[in-house]
Amino acid sequence: MAKLFGTDGVRGKAGEKVSAPAAMRLAMATGTYFRPHSRTNKILVGKDTRRSGYMIENAIVSGLTAVGYDVIQIGPMPTPAVAFLTENMRCDAGIMISASHNPYYDNGIKFFDADGNKLSRSVEERIEAIYENDDTIQRAQVTGKEIGKSKRIDDVIGRYIVHIKNSFPRELTLAGIRVVVDCANGAGYKVAPTILSELGADVVVLGDEPNGFNINEGCGAMHPEFLAKEVLRYRADVGVALDGDADRLVMVDEKGEVIDGDKLMGVLAVYLKEQGRLRNNGMVATVMSNQALDDYLFEHGISLYRSAVGDKNVVELMQEKDLNFGGEQSGHIIFSDFAKTGDGISSALQALAYLVSSGKKASEAFNPFELYPQKLVNLNVGQKRPLEEIEGLADLREEIEEAGMRHLFRYSGTENKIRLLLEGRDARQLEKMMERIEAFFRQELT
Repeated sequence: MAKLFGTDGVRGKAGEKVSAPAAMRLAMATGTYFRPHSRTNKILVGKDTRRSGYMIENAIVSGLTAVGYDVIQIGPMPTPAVAFLTENMRCDAGIMISASHNPYYDNGIKFFDADGNKLSRSVEERIEAIYENDDTIQRAQVTGKEIGKSKRIDDVIGRYIVHIKNSFPRELTLAGIRVVVDCANGAGYKVAPTILSELGADVVVLGDEPNGFNINEGCGAMHPEFLAKEVLRYRADVGVALDGDADRLVMVDEKGEVIDGDKLMGVLAVYLKEQGRLRNNGMVATVMSNQALDDYLFEHGISLYRSAVGDKNVVELMQEKDLNFGGEQSGHIIFSDFAKTGDGISSALQALAYLVSSGKKASEAFNPFELYPQKLVNLNVGQKRPLEEIEGLADLREEIEEAGMRHLFRYSGTENKIRLLLEGRDARQLEKMMERIEAFFRQELT
């Protein structure tokens, strides 16, 4: 059977892979899995601002009620809000309808357990197995008084706003700080400006007019150049960009320069340690993070652990190492004291708290070290042969390591591409080595 779940739930083109029939069947499979372990017989459903969310939401509600679940619909809310509210409202599970940073024509379905955690791969595999089994799906359907009901609640936004505001230090204020916030015409378009304003910031809001089709379009975390222009135009102190479901953060300094994700995480890790809030003096980043982050953290007595790409993998390693901070350089940052998953708004508040307490300009505060040169190439491939079976690759890896460079080769989970990452301290040597690597993979895979 084709793999249903990807790196972060189910995602694809709305109306094709993520169709109404598929969403309903997936909801039935999910409800079938959770119902034997049910505590409250409630599942929470949120979504972002895509037009296709209406179609998928109704299909999911149909699927869940068909197997006996009661559904709470909360409308457009950030992904981390769904995770928080699932636990806060004592639901058996939570479902978020979103394709995150993808264009409007894609959509996706993300799942959370009763504790607000993303599902493990083993649970996803069990749901996939139910999804594929006609007999199991048929037997799970109920009749009469056992059929579930659905209720829409529009006022839960207040619970999330209070929760996130409580993550900001009470002794600090954002008064006197001008913040441009780009909500990407997505799920955070109401929540983010409200929170920043209530904490005292002078807020300029962008991307807060979703029409179902403009989510992530030329704005938000995927297009920080738009935010950068507006930061300069409004002479703001800092800019904050979210993606479509507000689980990702990209920041811009007062000069209109995008703040590197590794630098931002490094600063925040040291800030937490100085406050005595960095558990076990460690953090998690992915294999994509720059080696300069390792060296910077080492200088401050902080251990860095690396996970596979994906914020779910970051969270799993954080839990394994008993840490409360981690993230991806792309903007998924996890403060597990406040959120179970990446939360762009909560992360922005922690960064703003540091900025205020430091008394520095953003360009100085978030630029603590220089990155080592990196080169990333996405190469189209005709076949995805297992890397361990490619003759000569082990020798090439050894040569790269002997040259003092760090490398990462991995296939895309959704496209016929191999992603080639190379990092070193000599940019010219890096370029030459990447040329050899590209030639090698072109010969072997195209």
